[in-house]
Amino acid sequence: MKINIKKNLIGGVAVCLLAVMAGIVAAQQQQQKCRIEIVNVATGEISVVKEFDSRVEAPEWTRDGKWLYYNARGRIYKISPDGGDPVQVPTGDITSCNNDHVISPDGKTLAISAGLQGKGSVIYTLPVDGGTPKLVTQEGPSYLHGWSPDGKKLVYTAMRNGDYDIYIISLDGSDETQLTDAPGLDDGPEFTPEGSRIWFCSVRSGLMQLWSMNPDGSDQKQRTDEEANCWFPHISPDGKQVSYLTYRKGDVEPSDHPANREVSIKVMPIEGSESKTLVELFGGQGTMNVNSWSPDGKKIAYVHYDRP
Repeated sequence: MKINIKKNLIGGVAVCLLAVMAGIVAAQQQQQKCRIEIVNVATGEISVVKEFDSRVEAPEWTRDGKWLYYNARGRIYKISPDGGDPVQVPTGDITSCNNDHVISPDGKTLAISAGLQGKGSVIYTLPVDGGTPKLVTQEGPSYLHGWSPDGKKLVYTAMRNGDYDIYIISLDGSDETQLTDAPGLDDGPEFTPEGSRIWFCSVRSGLMQLWSMNPDGSDQKQRTDEEANCWFPHISPDGKQVSYLTYRKGDVEPSDHPANREVSIKVMPIEGSESKTLVELFGGQGTMNVNSWSPDGKKIAYVHYDRP
C-alpha cells in the first residue's frame, strides 16, 4: 500500500511538473518576438510589415488588399500591408481564436476557428469588420481552412471517430460531409479559385505531402513527392501556382507542424512541376497556416519568428 501511495505521489508530481513546464513554454512562445514579412514571388525581395514583441500568426490579405488579418493571444487583428498600428477586429465573447481564420470570397464574412469548452476548436462566422460570431460546426475539434468559391460552404479538418479527415459543411451548419478516410492525418484543405479541386496535405504516403481531389472527395491524387514534410497548400488568385511550407525530413514527425523549426516557403506551378524556394526561415506553426497570397498574386505574407 505504501509503495502504491509513493508511486501515485511521484506520478502526481511528474504530471504537475510537466504541466508547469508546458505552461512555461507556452508563456515563452507568447513573448516570442516576430515580424510579419512580405516576399515578392517574382524577385524574392522581402519587406517587413511590422515587428512584434509577442507572438502573432497567420497573416491573410483582405480581398481589396488594404489589410492583413492575423491572430494574436486569442484575438483577431488587422494591419495595413504598409505597416502602422494594428486594429482589433471585434469577435464578441470569443477570445480563443486560433490561426485558422479565412475571409470569404466576396470579402464580407470572416470565418474563424476558436476553442469551445468540451469540444476543442469549432468554427464560427461573423462580419469581416467584426460582430457577433455564429456557430457553424456543432462538433469539435474542427479547424477551418477554406471557403468554396461561391461562398456557400466551408472546408476544414476535423476529428470524428478518432481520426482527422477533411470535411465540408454548409454555412448554416447542415450537411457535414466527410471527404477523406485514409488512415492518418489529412489537413489544410483549400479550394482552387474556380472550384474544380480541393488541395490538402496528407501523411498517407509516409511523409506529409500535398494532394488534391474533387469537391466530392473523389479522384484523390498525390501532387508532391519530396524528401520533406509539405504542409498547407495555398492556391494563387489566378489558380496557376501553389505555395506551401516545408519542414526538413527528420526534424518533425510527419503528422506534426510545430513552432520554432527551420522551414521553407516554396512555390510550384499548379500542374506540379519543380518547386522554387522563396524563403528559408525560423518558424512553422503560425508562419503560413492560411492563404496569404496578395490579391494580385504577386506577393505572399508570412510570419518570421526570432529564436527564443
